[in-house]
Amino acid sequence: MNVRQEEIKAMILQFPVEEINELIEEIRKALEIKEFMKLAETGFDEWNDPEEDIYNNETEN
Repeated sequence: MNVRQEEIKAMILQFPVEEINELIEEIRKALEIKEFMKLAETGFDEWNDPEEDIYNNETEN
């Protein structure tokens, strides 16, 4: 999909105000979920220790 930002804006501004507000709310929720997922990823960094990856080492032999 190769749609430019200006084209999207023009399409959105054709919607009724209620629909624009609903779209804004959906976008906010999606962004909030994305930010929570990024934050959650940092909590799993300690699990990515190659020295403790015993299961992969066993399957390589």
